[in-house]
Amino acid sequence: MSRSGYDAVVDVDDEGDLGHTDLQEDLEFHNSNFDSNPRKGGASSGATSGLPLPVTTGGTGPNTSGKRFLWTISYYAQFFDVDTTSVLSRCWAALYPRANFLDVLEGNPDLYGPFWIATTVVMILFLGGTIDNYRAVAGSGDFAYDFKLLSGAAGLIYGYTFVIPVILYLALRYFGSESANLLECWALYGYANLIWIPVALISWSPISILNWTFVGVGFGLSVFFLLRNLYPVLSATDQQTSKILLFVVLGLHFGLSIAIKVLFFAHGSPAGGDKTPPAAAPPPGDAEKPAMLFFM
Repeated sequence: MSRSGYDAVVDVDDEGDLGHTDLQEDLEFHNSNFDSNPRKGGASSGATSGLPLPVTTGGTGPNTSGKRFLWTISYYAQFFDVDTTSVLSRCWAALYPRANFLDVLEGNPDLYGPFWIATTVVMILFLGGTIDNYRAVAGSGDFAYDFKLLSGAAGLIYGYTFVIPVILYLALRYFGSESANLLECWALYGYANLIWIPVALISWSPISILNWTFVGVGFGLSVFFLLRNLYPVLSATDQQTSKILLFVVLGLHFGLSIAIKVLFFAHGSPAGGDKTPPAAAPPPGDAEKPAMLFFM
């Protein structure tokens, strides 16, 4: 009993004494689960409790403070805290909106998907507009890249994706919508741009009516996605205000669709202009050579 590493278990009767207990028969020995060093045992139990270690006053680790400041990377990293599986599921939900997109976000709206979707749309619009210009002047002169298309696409898509939601959010908050969330507005507008990727890829056709059809389909799908998910937020305001905001959202998205068609796929549109370069003028003196040869 006195050896370390063992504890004694004694059977005691209901009266609280040993009574007729035979120590040789009722005494059992079991391996002890107590550590001989109480300090180590206390440290190990604290480490496995699942609680973070206390932060000292002079600590300099990354977890010494829960605050995030605007000038730190960690502040913006929280908006991109999403994995590939989540982004793909949100893209699928944007193309086939069977459920409320805010439920798909699961309280974790991100900016990773909206940023890269907008960037992809910008690059495809630039390439599509460049190919459209090249086909217009092919065989009639040297071709020069028009990088104004790139800056125009960036200003149009980034401005619509990230500026319009801010204005909408401020308007909703002003008119008393407590459920408005800026990150959710950014996510809605960002994932709504996904439909413009296939539309831009197939809108290089020289058939104008076909291009208008593609743009119309893209407008219909994307505006349905936006209005379906924004309506619960818009309806939190009074009835007249919600109708005005609804028509504003619809009008701005219609303007985006027309701008994409006119500025980047302008077959037969007034903004396309005459892309055929003027014929080169004959060098001076060439018109007089036949007459001179005739008199000679």
